[in-house]
Amino acid sequence: MQRRDSQESPHFGEEEDNFRLKKSAVRHPVASFFHLFFRTSAILVYLLSDIFSSRFIACMVTIILLLSCDFWTVKNVSGRLLVGLRWWNQVDEDGKSRWVFESRKDGKNSTSRAESQIFWLGLTACPIFWVIFMFSTILSFNIKWLAVVIMGLVLQLANLYGYVRCKVGGKSDLGNLAKNYLGAQIFKQAMKERS
Repeated sequence: MQRRDSQESPHFGEEEDNFRLKKSAVRHPVASFFHLFFRTSAILVYLLSDIFSSRFIACMVTIILLLSCDFWTVKNVSGRLLVGLRWWNQVDEDGKSRWVFESRKDGKNSTSRAESQIFWLGLTACPIFWVIFMFSTILSFNIKWLAVVIMGLVLQLANLYGYVRCKVGGKSDLGNLAKNYLGAQIFKQAMKERS
Protein backbone atom coordinates (compact mmCIF):
# COMPACT_ATOMS: atom_id res chain seq x y z
CA MET A 1 0.00 0.00 0.00
CA GLN A 2 1.27 3.37 -0.90
CA ARG A 3 0.38 6.95 -0.18
CA ARG A 4 1.44 9.64 -2.57
CA ASP A 5 1.06 13.38 -2.46
CA SER A 6 0.36 15.73 -5.32
CA GLN A 7 4.04 16.33 -6.15
CA GLU A 8 4.33 12.80 -7.53
CA SER A 9 1.21 13.25 -9.65
CA PRO A 10 1.28 16.84 -10.88
CA HIS A 11 -2.08 16.76 -12.66
CA PHE A 12 -4.08 16.06 -9.52
CA GLY A 13 -5.69 19.23 -8.21
CA GLU A 14 -4.36 21.56 -10.90
CA GLU A 15 -7.89 22.47 -11.94
CA GLU A 16 -8.45 23.77 -8.40
CA ASP A 17 -5.99 26.65 -8.86
CA ASN A 18 -8.52 28.59 -10.90
CA PHE A 19 -11.13 28.54 -8.15
CA ARG A 20 -10.36 30.54 -5.03
CA LEU A 21 -13.72 31.11 -3.38
CA LYS A 22 -14.80 31.21 0.24
CA LYS A 23 -14.11 28.08 2.24
CA SER A 24 -17.76 27.64 3.21
CA ALA A 25 -19.25 27.94 -0.29
CA VAL A 26 -20.26 24.94 -2.36
CA ARG A 27 -17.97 25.41 -5.32
CA HIS A 28 -18.77 22.16 -7.11
CA PRO A 29 -22.58 21.98 -7.05
CA VAL A 30 -22.81 19.38 -9.83
CA ALA A 31 -20.35 17.04 -8.11
CA SER A 32 -22.12 17.59 -4.78
CA PHE A 33 -25.49 16.85 -6.37
CA PHE A 34 -24.39 13.63 -8.07
CA HIS A 35 -22.47 12.53 -4.97
CA LEU A 36 -25.82 12.32 -3.20
CA PHE A 37 -28.15 11.68 -6.16
CA PHE A 38 -27.10 8.17 -7.19
CA ARG A 39 -26.84 6.79 -3.66
CA THR A 40 -30.13 8.24 -2.44
CA SER A 41 -31.86 7.22 -5.68
CA ALA A 42 -30.72 3.61 -5.18
CA ILE A 43 -32.08 3.66 -1.63
CA LEU A 44 -35.39 5.19 -2.74
CA VAL A 45 -35.82 2.70 -5.58
CA TYR A 46 -35.16 -0.13 -3.12
CA LEU A 47 -37.68 1.24 -0.61
CA LEU A 48 -40.36 2.05 -3.17
CA SER A 49 -39.87 -0.89 -5.52
CA ASP A 50 -42.94 -2.77 -4.33
CA ILE A 51 -45.11 0.33 -4.67
CA PHE A 52 -44.11 1.37 -8.19
CA SER A 53 -43.32 -1.93 -9.85
CA SER A 54 -43.96 -5.56 -9.12
CA ARG A 55 -41.19 -6.61 -11.51
CA PHE A 56 -38.21 -7.66 -9.42
CA ILE A 57 -35.72 -7.82 -12.29
CA ALA A 58 -36.42 -4.26 -13.46
CA CYS A 59 -36.01 -2.90 -9.94
CA MET A 60 -32.87 -4.94 -9.34
CA VAL A 61 -31.22 -3.76 -12.56
CA THR A 62 -32.15 -0.14 -11.81
CA ILE A 63 -30.69 -0.35 -8.30
CA ILE A 64 -27.49 -2.01 -9.53
CA LEU A 65 -27.05 0.62 -12.26
CA LEU A 66 -27.56 3.42 -9.72
CA LEU A 67 -25.10 1.81 -7.31
CA SER A 68 -22.53 1.37 -10.07
CA CYS A 69 -22.91 5.00 -11.16
CA ASP A 70 -22.56 6.04 -7.53
CA PHE A 71 -19.41 3.99 -7.02
CA TRP A 72 -17.76 5.42 -10.12
CA THR A 73 -18.85 9.00 -9.37
CA VAL A 74 -17.69 8.96 -5.76
CA LYS A 75 -14.42 7.18 -6.50
CA ASN A 76 -13.41 9.17 -9.58
CA VAL A 77 -15.08 12.57 -9.33
CA SER A 78 -16.63 13.72 -6.08
CA GLY A 79 -13.85 12.50 -3.79
CA ARG A 80 -11.27 14.36 -5.83
CA LEU A 81 -13.27 17.57 -6.19
CA LEU A 82 -15.04 17.79 -2.83
CA VAL A 83 -12.34 16.66 -0.38
CA GLY A 84 -9.15 16.33 -2.43
CA LEU A 85 -8.77 12.58 -1.91
CA ARG A 86 -8.58 9.66 -4.32
CA TRP A 87 -7.68 5.99 -4.24
CA TRP A 88 -7.25 3.18 -6.69
CA ASN A 89 -5.83 -0.28 -7.16
CA GLN A 90 -2.78 -0.58 -9.35
CA VAL A 91 -1.39 -3.80 -10.79
CA ASP A 92 2.38 -3.71 -11.20
CA GLU A 93 4.28 -5.23 -14.11
CA ASP A 94 5.07 -8.30 -12.04
CA GLY A 95 1.37 -8.86 -11.37
CA LYS A 96 1.28 -7.60 -7.78
CA SER A 97 -1.77 -5.63 -6.81
CA ARG A 98 -1.24 -2.61 -4.60
CA TRP A 99 -3.56 0.06 -3.31
CA VAL A 100 -2.67 3.70 -3.76
CA PHE A 101 -4.15 6.37 -1.49
CA GLU A 102 -3.61 9.98 -2.44
CA SER A 103 -4.46 13.38 -1.00
CA ARG A 104 -3.68 16.96 -1.86
CA LYS A 105 -1.02 18.72 0.13
CA ASP A 106 -2.27 21.30 2.64
CA GLY A 107 -0.97 24.13 0.48
CA LYS A 108 -3.20 23.04 -2.37
CA ASN A 109 -6.17 22.14 -0.19
CA SER A 110 -8.93 24.38 -1.41
CA THR A 111 -11.89 22.27 -0.40
CA SER A 112 -14.75 24.00 1.32
CA ARG A 113 -16.22 23.02 4.65
CA ALA A 114 -19.71 22.63 3.17
CA GLU A 115 -18.49 20.29 0.43
CA SER A 116 -16.50 18.26 2.93
CA GLN A 117 -19.56 17.86 5.14
CA ILE A 118 -21.71 16.84 2.16
CA PHE A 119 -19.11 14.30 1.08
CA TRP A 120 -18.55 12.65 4.46
CA LEU A 121 -22.24 12.68 5.41
CA GLY A 122 -23.21 10.94 2.19
CA LEU A 123 -20.28 8.54 2.41
CA THR A 124 -21.04 7.43 5.99
CA ALA A 125 -24.84 7.60 6.19
CA CYS A 126 -25.74 5.49 3.16
CA PRO A 127 -23.88 2.31 4.23
CA ILE A 128 -25.86 2.45 7.47
CA PHE A 129 -29.07 2.23 5.45
CA TRP A 130 -27.74 -0.80 3.52
CA VAL A 131 -26.82 -2.54 6.78
CA ILE A 132 -30.36 -1.96 8.05
CA PHE A 133 -31.75 -3.25 4.75
CA MET A 134 -29.59 -6.36 5.01
CA PHE A 135 -30.87 -7.22 8.48
CA SER A 136 -34.49 -6.48 7.54
CA THR A 137 -34.15 -8.63 4.41
CA ILE A 138 -32.76 -11.53 6.41
CA LEU A 139 -35.29 -11.20 9.22
CA SER A 140 -38.24 -10.95 6.83
CA PHE A 141 -36.95 -13.94 4.78
CA ASN A 142 -37.07 -11.80 1.64
CA ILE A 143 -34.04 -13.60 0.25
CA LYS A 144 -34.48 -12.51 -3.38
CA TRP A 145 -33.41 -8.98 -2.38
CA LEU A 146 -30.39 -10.16 -0.38
CA ALA A 147 -28.01 -10.11 -3.37
CA VAL A 148 -29.02 -6.53 -4.22
CA VAL A 149 -28.61 -5.39 -0.62
CA ILE A 150 -25.21 -7.07 -0.29
CA MET A 151 -24.06 -5.44 -3.53
CA GLY A 152 -25.20 -2.04 -2.23
CA LEU A 153 -23.41 -2.60 1.05
CA VAL A 154 -20.17 -3.80 -0.57
CA LEU A 155 -19.97 -0.91 -3.04
CA GLN A 156 -20.74 1.68 -0.37
CA LEU A 157 -18.28 0.19 2.11
CA ALA A 158 -15.53 -0.06 -0.51
CA ASN A 159 -15.67 3.67 -1.14
CA LEU A 160 -15.92 4.41 2.57
CA TYR A 161 -12.89 2.23 3.31
CA GLY A 162 -10.86 3.79 0.49
CA TYR A 163 -11.56 7.34 1.57
CA VAL A 164 -11.00 6.66 5.26
CA ARG A 165 -7.62 5.19 4.31
CA CYS A 166 -6.88 8.33 2.27
CA LYS A 167 -7.89 10.57 5.15
CA VAL A 168 -5.96 8.83 7.95
CA GLY A 169 -3.02 7.82 5.77
CA GLY A 170 -2.55 4.97 3.38
CA LYS A 171 0.32 3.37 5.30
CA SER A 172 -1.35 3.23 8.69
CA ASP A 173 -3.23 0.14 9.69
CA LEU A 174 -6.79 1.02 10.68
CA GLY A 175 -6.84 -1.70 13.34
CA ASN A 176 -3.76 -0.28 15.01
CA LEU A 177 -5.21 3.21 14.72
CA ALA A 178 -8.36 2.08 16.56
CA LYS A 179 -6.30 0.30 19.25
CA ASN A 180 -4.16 3.37 19.78
CA TYR A 181 -7.22 5.58 20.06
CA LEU A 182 -8.94 3.27 22.54
CA GLY A 183 -5.73 2.92 24.53
CA ALA A 184 -5.38 6.70 24.73
CA GLN A 185 -8.99 7.06 25.83
CA ILE A 186 -8.61 4.43 28.55
CA PHE A 187 -5.40 6.11 29.74
CA LYS A 188 -7.12 9.53 29.88
CA GLN A 189 -10.04 8.06 31.82
CA ALA A 190 -7.70 6.34 34.28
CA MET A 191 -5.72 9.54 34.81
CA LYS A 192 -8.94 11.52 35.30
CA GLU A 193 -10.12 9.06 37.99
CA ARG A 194 -6.77 9.30 39.81
CA SER A 195 -7.01 13.10 39.99
